Amino acid sequence: MRHLAISLSSSTVYFKLVCVALMWGGTFIAGRIVAAELSPTLSAFLRFMLAALLLILLLLKTTGNFPSLSGQQHFYAMLMGLTGICAYNLFFFAALSRIEAGRTALFVSLSPVLTVLAMRIFFKERLKNINYFGVCIALIGTLTVVSKGAFFSALQQTFGLGEIMMCGAVLSWVIYTLSFKQTQASALTMTTYAVLWGTGFLLISAWPELGYHVLTDISWSSWLSILYLGAFGTVLAFIWYAQAIHRIGASKTIIFTNLVPISAVLLAYFILKEPITWSMAVGAALNFIGILLVNKA
Repeated sequence: MRHLAISLSSSTVYFKLVCVALMWGGTFIAGRIVAAELSPTLSAFLRFMLAALLLILLLLKTTGNFPSLSGQQHFYAMLMGLTGICAYNLFFFAALSRIEAGRTALFVSLSPVLTVLAMRIFFKERLKNINYFGVCIALIGTLTVVSKGAFFSALQQTFGLGEIMMCGAVLSWVIYTLSFKQTQASALTMTTYAVLWGTGFLLISAWPELGYHVLTDISWSSWLSILYLGAFGTVLAFIWYAQAIHRIGASKTIIFTNLVPISAVLLAYFILKEPITWSMAVGAALNFIGILLVNKA
């Protein structure tokens, strides 16, 4: 009975991670709507300001108070807010303004590889050979999807400021993931503190753009998109992502981010009627196989 309970618990974690990938895939569509009307810094600040309010309410309702953190946990929460929330969003949107979305996804797909290497070098986390093979397969699958089969052509493009920005975004998310691995507080508590820190950093960047006349001029479609970004793309997705890090480890959790470009493609097909090519189908199949191999016991 104990083994059955563990199996069901693991299945729940994996199901949540697939949902996280779907929710983050939806942020690309919602982000397009908001980006057409608002600046990157203001979009990011409004998203995380809403997320911070929702997380505070959820934390108070769940625990009945505002849990305190140790000095070390506060340091990691601040580091997570500075990197995974503030720096990542600023780097990501800055890169999108300079290079196409498909090329940014090429760099995002490197996050799992860098995380696995960092866990092996700095934290002595050892995976089996088949798990490392799965990381490579998932990477090939993701690159096939985002490059639409023209992987080598994509690599041959000039490496400029936009690519440097994406390297900064990838490094920021890896640091966020590794920092969460070091904390012992609950996923909800650490996510709340990290988002509060990140929102504070984003407020500094967005302060010159804030004004009553600006907020009242935002359309309903953008507000609904910000609501999705804050409630689902941040609150629910970040909590489930954090729970998975504690449950199955950073390396096996972050590999699911390879599903984000695939979910974005699928949602674009159903919502925006964008076509799905053979390379996307092949890449998606390789991705799922790689994820299964990485999480093979």
